[in-house]
Amino acid sequence: MKNKYLCRIADKVLDAAMESSGAVLIEGPKWCGKTRTAEEKAKSILYMQDPDYAASYLKAADTKPSLLLKGDTPRLIDEWQTAPVLWDAVRFAVDKRGESGQFILTGSAVPVDNAVAHTGTGRISRMLMRPMTLFESLESNGSVSLKDLFDGTTDGEGMSSLTIEGLAYALTRGGWPASVGEKESVALRRVCDYVDAVINIDVSRVDGVEKSPARVRGLMRSLARNISTMANLSTIRGDIASDEESISEKTIASYINALRRIFVVEDLPAWSPAMRSKTTIRTSPKRHFIDPSIAAAVLRVAPDGLLHDFNTFGLLFESLCVRDLRVYAHAIDGEVFHYRDKNGLEADAVVHLKDGRWGAVEVKMCTKEIEAAAENLKTLRNKINVDKMKEPSFLMVLTGGELGYRRKDGVYIIPIGCLRE
Repeated sequence: MKNKYLCRIADKVLDAAMESSGAVLIEGPKWCGKTRTAEEKAKSILYMQDPDYAASYLKAADTKPSLLLKGDTPRLIDEWQTAPVLWDAVRFAVDKRGESGQFILTGSAVPVDNAVAHTGTGRISRMLMRPMTLFESLESNGSVSLKDLFDGTTDGEGMSSLTIEGLAYALTRGGWPASVGEKESVALRRVCDYVDAVINIDVSRVDGVEKSPARVRGLMRSLARNISTMANLSTIRGDIASDEESISEKTIASYINALRRIFVVEDLPAWSPAMRSKTTIRTSPKRHFIDPSIAAAVLRVAPDGLLHDFNTFGLLFESLCVRDLRVYAHAIDGEVFHYRDKNGLEADAVVHLKDGRWGAVEVKMCTKEIEAAAENLKTLRNKINVDKMKEPSFLMVLTGGELGYRRKDGVYIIPIGCLRE
């Protein structure tokens, strides 16, 4: 019996994509709920990895792929990348039918280069599905909307009931739908099992290149230690060398690319705004996993451990906030970046909408850091060239605290336990 379906922000994103495209591809890491969400919309389903039929499905794909597309629409094709020819078959079927919402494809890995003949542009819409946010797992009350912050229609007032202990658990459990509502020991064990599968199986299977599990684990441990930083390959190589055998930067880059293709890592790109004066902006991305629980699991950090190591807790908390902001921003047609210049002025996150509006965010767990963070955001605002860019829609300090409000200087102080899309 399936667990009760918890509504996802991706539901609305999928609906909009199906209205405008003949097919929609839902990509994302294993276990994030892609298939379950697609099942809610589908009228017929093809499970390409069903062990009873997988071999015959692959033969059909090699012989006449259009046979696998027959069924009521929208038709879900789960883990389509096991037979990449289905991509071109779907694209062709969409062209012939000339109707929207015909197919939903799901995939937890990007297929090898040149596996498909056409990009699918104009026929197949892509959407990235990430693990659940705190709002989706019912741990944020959603009293403050990111959209309302952009529209200027909220005072930011809210009260979070999410404690520091609750944050530590939510972070280490992760936004994996099957673990929400489970007892703590089961949920934490599942994340460790997920990481072990990535290290021992998935990262080699994605491109067919055998990789050393010890080296993959060492790399993931280094990425976890450097989470929410701009650590370059040289830094990561030196960090790995402290507890593993030597590994070249070229090998590290290839391993990271494999992890990216199975949606385990998702770095945060740098933002390059128009500035009032010549300012050297750092262009390196910040290191992040698709979910902070992966970092916690590879470091073998339990909730109690975070409560005794607030430095690590703070970095992982920033990563959790980035995860949630990415999901919320995606729902309102936006993207998330980070900003840092040569003088050390930074914003942990910048949410930029396609219409040009933007808002800057500093992430701080402790209330004693709020004042410095607010001043930092105001300094950044004053450096932006508003003749070439819009004024920020908001400046926000995203916290692990309880009280949400707007300061007299206009800076919002918002608990992550109050935020939603």
